[in-house]
This record gives sequence, structure tokens and C-alpha cells, in this order.
Amino acid sequence: MKNQAIPLVAIVGRPNVGKSTIFNRIIGDRQAIVSDIAGTTRDRLITETEWRDIKFLLVDTGGLESTDSTTSTKTQILEKVQSQVDVAIADADVIIFATDANTGITADDAAVGQKLRMSGHQVVLAVNKADNIQREADTSEFYKLGLGDPIPISAYHNQGIDDLMISVVDRLPDNNLINDLVSDVRLSIIGRANVGKSQLLNALTGDNRSIVSDMPGTTRDAIDSSISHKDKSILLIDTAGIRRRGRIEPGIENYSVIRSLRAVERSEVSLLVMDATELATGQDSHVASYLLQAHRGIVIVVNKWDLSKSLGLSKDQAKKIIREKMKFIHFVPIQFTSALNKTGLEAMLNTVFKVHTQWTQNLPRYDLRRTILNAVADHPPASNPRHGLKIYGVTQDSYGPPGFTFYVNKSDLVHFSYRRYLENTLRKTYGFDGAPLKMRFKGRGEH
Repeated sequence: MKNQAIPLVAIVGRPNVGKSTIFNRIIGDRQAIVSDIAGTTRDRLITETEWRDIKFLLVDTGGLESTDSTTSTKTQILEKVQSQVDVAIADADVIIFATDANTGITADDAAVGQKLRMSGHQVVLAVNKADNIQREADTSEFYKLGLGDPIPISAYHNQGIDDLMISVVDRLPDNNLINDLVSDVRLSIIGRANVGKSQLLNALTGDNRSIVSDMPGTTRDAIDSSISHKDKSILLIDTAGIRRRGRIEPGIENYSVIRSLRAVERSEVSLLVMDATELATGQDSHVASYLLQAHRGIVIVVNKWDLSKSLGLSKDQAKKIIREKMKFIHFVPIQFTSALNKTGLEAMLNTVFKVHTQWTQNLPRYDLRRTILNAVADHPPASNPRHGLKIYGVTQDSYGPPGFTFYVNKSDLVHFSYRRYLENTLRKTYGFDGAPLKMRFKGRGEH
């Protein structure tokens, strides 16, 4: 089976060259492709976007670093920038090296440039803050870095971004298809550090592993494992990446974030693994928000449940904690496992298949339309009857993931509370357990 792997573009550079501004300028109004998730604090450091209909993941590696550049020594700043480059080299298809026309080439720029040259990676050299004729002319100095033609831009003034992105897109892989083994479900295992992902993987693949194969055609070494459950096959995505994460140096630990996102893209259902001793942390919420953005099926797995007695914690209590702290994924089923004792695995895999069924269901068109119009009649939008929101119909655009377009008079009249009402109607009627829903509202004359 062929599966499209979205390429990854990473932005690197020293502090204060405008990486975040470049990032925001590139995604522009396309940031709506990845919707904000209520109840989470989204950081916009990693997002899926597109340029001229070519989709890719965009990463601001500078935002992945926690060191405050205003209090860091020169050595710490260089180490931080070198760490960004390590993250980018580890998994990016194209690297945007951001520099500053105002300051010219610094020692840090030269050090990073040398590292990028030696990596053999596809690099696009962006000279930011070239916001007048003189500075644009001065960008010729950056040829000294040996990274090809410097592209003068001013992210703040939205100048040169087209030229930059044409160069980036031209360097993306022409064919990023990878050969997935035929399976009934493609499953990824996702979670913050030290929740037991590797142990859970080993428990799943221990005695019933049938195939472990290198995936030709990937941009990096992804090794997937195939297991069976009740005569059905499950392809565990990027098991090498799961095992490797425990050995990543602290300075480039965010490599695992990027690799996890790519594993999620290739999967249909993701296991969101949590630690029974520390439930529903802020970091767990961040991971959950990534899964929602990707619109993959989700199963929450509370691992290390063998410690529940010593914690004095029941399953109902654990579920209550998770539901209260992570209300934005109230529709996601929760399973309990002990990877150490290999308990709870069968129930977990049964739930994976149930979620996959919900995630791929295709609703009868007439039944869907009747359900929504009845819901609108029962609870009309609260607004002026002459100038308020009117809903004329709905269609299902996709399944796996499930997506819906609601036809309305004006899309900007849709309040988030009414959107939630319609989503709850779909879930109450059709289930969609563990399946994030894509919901689009299209007004008359809108494209």
C-alpha cells in the first residue's frame, strides 16, 4: 500500500533574526488548515500548511528551545542554534537558514553555515530584514557562506516570501510516497517522555511479531512492525523512532516531537499514552492537540496501571481526572494497561479497531441531512430571524477522517457554541468515538 508522507521544512537561525515572523508569514491565513483546539495552549511551533497546493510540515526549531537568549552567554546561544540545526538535519527535507541583513554574517552564522554545508541537506538561505535597496544589495555578502544564492526577504513587510517559498518548494521531494505493508489498521504510539511507550511497544511485538521491515522511499530510516490481533493486522508505525527516543541527547530532544508528528501522519489511529502516576499533564494536552490537528483516531492509554493500588486510584477516578483536565477530547475512549505485566492489551486493541470503524464510517447522505436539519429546527441559532445564521444542508466530504461541510448563508455568523451543538448532534446520533471531526461552514458565494 502506498501512503503519502508529508515533507518537512525546518527554519533555523540564531536569535532575533526573525524566525517566528518568517514562520507566521509563511503560514499566513493558511493557519486555518490546522484549527485551534479549545482547551489547549497551542504554540504554533509546528504546523501543517501549504504553498501553491503543495502540503508540508513547517517547524520553527528556534521555538523548540527553552533557553532565554537575553540571559544566555555567547557559547550557550551558539549551542542552542547548533541544537536547532541537529533537529533539522535529523528529519527535515528542506532547511530554511534565516540570517539578518542588518547585522551581516556573524560568527554564529558562519558556524551554522559550515555545519549545514557538511550535512549535504537541501538548504535555502534567507536573508531577512532586507527592507530597503541598500540592505537588499548588501545580501551579496552572504554568498560567503557557500550555501547558494541568498534570498533577500523582509518577513515583517511581506517582501520576498514568494521567492523564498518557490525555492523551498522546488527542493521538496517530487515523490514522497512510502511503501506501507498492507494492514487493517495503521497505528502510532504517541506520548510524552517516560510514559512507557517503548515498553508498551515491546509488550505488543514480543511474541506475535510477524514482520519488521525497512521502509524504502522514506526521507529517514523508519522501521515499522506488523502484528496481528483476532485475525486482523496492525501496522505499528515507526517503531524504531519510538525505541530511539530514549537515547536522544537532551539538546535535541525535540527531534522526537517532529518524528512523532510524521508517525501520526502515516497512521490512522494513535495511542495517546499517559502515565498512571501523573495523569493529564499540560504536556499530555499538547500531545493530544497535535493528534486533533492531524484528525487521526485517538485512544487514550493509561499505562503503568500495575501501580494503581499503591496510588489508591480506581479506573473511574482516573477517568474523572482525565475528563476534567482534558475536556476538549471528551469523545476519546480510555483504556488501562500495564506494559510491564502485559495486561489490558487485548481490550486496548479491541478499542483501536472500534475507533477505526468510527473514524472510517460513511453516513447515508439523506439520513445525515435529515438529522442536522431536525437538530436545527429543534434548537435554532439564537439570532435575528431576518439577518441571522441560516443552515440549508450538510454533506459528508470525507471519511477516515470524517469531514463535513455545512451550507449556510454566512459562515462568519457561526458561533463556536452552535458549532459545538452540531458536533454533539453528530456524535450523539452516529458515535464517532475517538474520531475528531472536520467541520467546515460554507456561505453563499464562498469557496
